[in-house]
Amino acid sequence: MANLTERELPYLTSELPGTGGRIRQRAEDFRVEEVPLYTPCGEGTHVYFRVTKTGVPTPAAVARIARHMGAKSTDIGYAGLKDAHAVTTQMMSLEHANEERLARYRDPRVRVEVVGRHGNKLRPGHLAGNRFVLRIRGAGEAQLPAAQAVLDVLKRRGAPNYFGPQRFGARGDTADLGRALVKGELDEFVAILLGRPKEDDPPDCRAARDAFDNGFLARALDRWPRHHADRRRALAAYRKRRDPARAAAAVDKRMRRLYVSAFQSGIFNAVLARRIDTLDRVLDGDLAQKTDTGGVFEVEDARAEQPRADRFEISPTGPVPGYRSPLASGEPGRIEAEALAAEGVTDADFRRAGALKVKGTRRALRFRPVDAGLTAGRDDHGEYLQVVFTAPSGCYATVLLREVMKNAAGPERNPPAAGDV
Repeated sequence: MANLTERELPYLTSELPGTGGRIRQRAEDFRVEEVPLYTPCGEGTHVYFRVTKTGVPTPAAVARIARHMGAKSTDIGYAGLKDAHAVTTQMMSLEHANEERLARYRDPRVRVEVVGRHGNKLRPGHLAGNRFVLRIRGAGEAQLPAAQAVLDVLKRRGAPNYFGPQRFGARGDTADLGRALVKGELDEFVAILLGRPKEDDPPDCRAARDAFDNGFLARALDRWPRHHADRRRALAAYRKRRDPARAAAAVDKRMRRLYVSAFQSGIFNAVLARRIDTLDRVLDGDLAQKTDTGGVFEVEDARAEQPRADRFEISPTGPVPGYRSPLASGEPGRIEAEALAAEGVTDADFRRAGALKVKGTRRALRFRPVDAGLTAGRDDHGEYLQVVFTAPSGCYATVLLREVMKNAAGPERNPPAAGDV
């Protein structure tokens, strides 16, 4: 139940037609500008600089700038990951940086602009949101009324705050890997990680998975490409004693956390799918989130609180489950408990997931697209619809486009990286 595919997730605007079309036909069609949580004060040891990159993942841009500055990648701070197949602008920081040397950085795909000094390093989450300018190709003036009708609903009720398909990996199996880790089913984890080939797997990876499933471990190790370092380490560890625990431990801890996070995200999506028609309504027992502070409180009188929800001052939430993530009560709580039961997990399972134990949190069922607008145009590459809006950090722009287009966000040339867009 948890890992619903994108096509299985219900639309909020299912009664309205979509525009169709395609996104990410070129990097310039997907523009993202970070909205900072604060600006540098002008004093301090940390130099803040604005980075605009085209078609480059955030970690790659960080590595390039670090090499230029003679620093380690971990010395550079940033608030969030940005898509690779896009034009993105975000703030970064580097302590004790030589501003003149930083300003001399040259790269045809990464531009650096020194902004000022501040007293602390930028950390993940230090951003207010993101401003998106997105073009849908294969749609234009004729589809503008349909797109506007959908956008009007999303502006009034909020957009579904689903985790996008980026969260679940190119094979769509990261949530399954996370489920196996949380439930302690390490044989299953290894089987998914190293075997079970799919038709659309790259040929070398498919050959490696097929060899593993047939018990030819040495052949499988030989087939895995070098850049699949985690899988190669896991397989090497597994070959020695056929011990799935050793294989799982050989996988980088950050990747194991990503798998567990995907499992949590799938459960949230399942809850939101059940609540899609009431994502803008608070119910008795809901755990509602305050928009301005992020604080969460239990709704005791839904009728009294609904006007605040209508003004986007509060929103109902769903669980990103963990051992300290409380469930709602009443009808919302029943839905949440059923989503967990469908996966056969309890909050205690998240505590028992070894070093990966996660506290969990609550996530709003909707987000408000601020300053949203639509235009139609044409350029050298053909006609397009342009959608602009600002969304809070952690929301997926492709989820809003999915509602507008009604074709599971359209085919993408390259799947975007997991992150906050």
